[in-house]
Amino acid sequence: MNFTARYSKYRAAHLFTILCVLIWATYSFFVEAYLMPGPWPVFIRFIEFFSDFDLIVHMLWSFFHILTAICIAFVLGFVIALLPFYVFVAKTAVDKRFTPFLNSFSGIGWTLLAVLWFGINDFTVIFAITMVLIPFTIINIREGLNQLDKEIIEMANSFTKSKWKMLKLVIIPSLYSYLFASIRISFGVAWKVALTAELFGGNKGLGYLLNLARQDFDTPLILVVILIIVIFVYTTERFIFKPVENTLAEQNAIS
Repeated sequence: MNFTARYSKYRAAHLFTILCVLIWATYSFFVEAYLMPGPWPVFIRFIEFFSDFDLIVHMLWSFFHILTAICIAFVLGFVIALLPFYVFVAKTAVDKRFTPFLNSFSGIGWTLLAVLWFGINDFTVIFAITMVLIPFTIINIREGLNQLDKEIIEMANSFTKSKWKMLKLVIIPSLYSYLFASIRISFGVAWKVALTAELFGGNKGLGYLLNLARQDFDTPLILVVILIIVIFVYTTERFIFKPVENTLAEQNAIS
């Protein structure tokens, strides 16, 4: 019964995908090609994309921008989130001032400011993405710190007064699920910000390609870029984040 239900679920998902492609193909017959090309021209452009070294380089630059920004935002957000835990007077500044400000400031705003400050380059793109991701890390880790078992903290304090040992052996292991959640959320948000940042403030990357394709009315390339992002995000979620999530859930259940 379980197998039948799972098979039906996947079959329904595939049928829905096929239906969407058929609707897309039908609609493409009634409009100009530059407005909505059909599935076949987009597929051909997709194949051509991966045979063009220059286009592949742009894709790799986007990966570099995103992964670099996620790493920087994670480290900075982790340090800022820990600050009130060790310096109590910083709690209001971090929770009531700094984090809400960063969380409310838009990616376009950071991109435009970065263009004014640093010009159109890779640093501008990484800076804009990083500034948008930092509050997500802070919020997740602060929530994890608020949920720490105070009895475990007191017990650990009775064994050692070393703040480094406490951090390494007690606090960080207790935050694994929150650290993972912050990375997972940052990865999804980073793609949305990266395209905007590369579109306005970059000279490399998929966002920059979108701008070139828009100027040339190369709609198939626009759809190919979108398809590449969807495939990459889905495969990362399916084959990296989901297994890690299951592992963490099993460890928490055992604990």
